[in-house]
Amino acid sequence: MTFKLVFSEESLSQLKKLDNPTAKRILDKLDSTSGNPIHFFERLVEREDYKLCVGDYRVIAKIMHKEKIVFILSFGHRKNIYKKA
Repeated sequence: MTFKLVFSEESLSQLKKLDNPTAKRILDKLDSTSGNPIHFFERLVEREDYKLCVGDYRVIAKIMHKEKIVFILSFGHRKNIYKKA
């Protein structure tokens, strides 16, 4: 069973700011992980959030196993995404 992708308002605004090829690459990667997100996402140290690496960009998300939802919190370049989170 696949997980449903749900985007926060913040993540949608961040996605719109990215150039089209980068945004498409991130969305394609997210779509391909929906079958088994635990295999692709890595848990952040001392937090309940997960990260997904897509080139130089990171996707921060919460994975809700019971509800089968991947809640996308934010997108960003690897050099500054963890400062915001």
